Amino acid sequence: MTVIHATFQDGDGAREAQLKLMALRVLQVDGGADGASLTATVGDDLVDRALHLIEQTGGTANL
Repeated sequence: MTVIHATFQDGDGAREAQLKLMALRVLQVDGGADGASLTATVGDDLVDRALHLIEQTGGTANL
């Protein structure tokens, strides 16, 4: 398992990424209290796809 922390310039990007990550069936996605970040727990087989999805929705990811 890998934990990914992602930040976004606005809440719209964070919400879109959160919904798409849930559709990707990651293990867990938690939105940040600031509304512009999230933390996702991802199976090792989905890390690359999750990182790409975060970048597509305007986010910056940190492992």
